[in-house]
Amino acid sequence: MTDTVSEDSDWRLKLKYGRLKTPYSHFTIIAEGKVTADVNEFGCAKGSAFMGMKTWASSTDEACDMARSIGEQIAFEVTGRIQVYDTPPEKPPRANPFGYDIKFTRFQDEDDKKTA
Repeated sequence: MTDTVSEDSDWRLKLKYGRLKTPYSHFTIIAEGKVTADVNEFGCAKGSAFMGMKTWASSTDEACDMARSIGEQIAFEVTGRIQVYDTPPEKPPRANPFGYDIKFTRFQDEDDKKTA
């Protein structure tokens, strides 16, 4: 498999019918945690938030590890549950696991109410 598959191609059909093979599965992750710094590129201020992310990973365990690892890189600390769902992909697989389409949804918890 090449490093990337052109997103213009019919990669979905090739994947569906086995012409494009990958050792990875596609997941969507929702992780509960805290944004530890203003993450302007994602439009989320500090505080409690859910991080949503799509991944190509070898297992649900690897997808959870990716949520923690990628979260640390973008100032997000997982402090609660990580929910993992098997979902259809929006981007083609690559030679290595990867995450994409990261989004944050803020919520107010008890700690946020005390500091407000």
